Amino acid sequence: MEATKKGFDFKKFISNNAMWFVLIVLAIALTIARPAFLTVANLTTLFTSESIKGIITCGVAWTILSKGIDLGPGSVAALSAVIVASFVQPADLATRLHPGGLHLPAFIAIIIGMLIGGAIGIVVGWLVAYTHIHPFIATLGSQLICRALAKMYSTRPVSNLDQGFRNFAVYKLFGVPMVVFIFLIIFIISWFMMTQCRFGKNIFAIGGNDQAARVAGINVEKNLVLTYMWSGICAGLAGALLAARTGSADPSTNGLQYEFDAIAAATVGGTSQTGGVCKMSGVMSGILVLGVINNGLVLLGANDNLTQIIKGVIIVGAVVVDMRKNAKKP
Repeated sequence: MEATKKGFDFKKFISNNAMWFVLIVLAIALTIARPAFLTVANLTTLFTSESIKGIITCGVAWTILSKGIDLGPGSVAALSAVIVASFVQPADLATRLHPGGLHLPAFIAIIIGMLIGGAIGIVVGWLVAYTHIHPFIATLGSQLICRALAKMYSTRPVSNLDQGFRNFAVYKLFGVPMVVFIFLIIFIISWFMMTQCRFGKNIFAIGGNDQAARVAGINVEKNLVLTYMWSGICAGLAGALLAARTGSADPSTNGLQYEFDAIAAATVGGTSQTGGVCKMSGVMSGILVLGVINNGLVLLGANDNLTQIIKGVIIVGAVVVDMRKNAKKP
């Protein structure tokens, strides 16, 4: 037998960690252009705002891994936000959305938001798995329906929320807002499920080749429903935390276009649009790169339209790179 030694593959290392290098370059460039970028106050703002979108991304990445997509999380977050917010307005508030309605402890209200998101995810997952509606159509429908339901539930922003509820997002532990810790917990759970659980292995198999997965004895339909349920839970939690962070819930603007930021972050982080490929470390790099770009453009005083153009270019570019990688595979 002839033994072969493989040295350190520098090219492969760069390729596998490209977004982390991009993140470092962006951070250095922005620090030079705007020294305020690297201040504690700005970094706290950056991580706090991106944590909400990051939670959504932790769910959306799974749907892309399964060779699907989820366009509904932004609207699911809005629906969750207004419902949860209505439960945590002070009972004696004169302008309460539902005078005399149910008043719940903050933790219970947040759980309800997650359950709402999970229930919507189950319905969408059932449509995708059992009726074979394309995920794009099923989730586009959920996007429109959930946004409309949020506006029907409340025709105005729901404000004056309990401070105990707000603390779930704004209270600082060791100088770091709670919402960041919650995002990290969701990220770790997502990473653990993807790398250590049978569920994660099943979704990799389904995304790679659903027919082969079925032959291997994997219950494709059940696992797809669970995938969209997880995405819904993440969106429901994100909506509740968004209301907690801002102190109000607006059915028209909460979560608007968050799903596109999530898709962009997951794709930039290396999650393949053709399914079967995803690394949570890559997803994290995508979240941070998009967050730094958003934050940096604000510091530079760039027009919001320019921000949207750059995001669009990044998404298209990431998909093109992904397609070229897949084209080279035997």
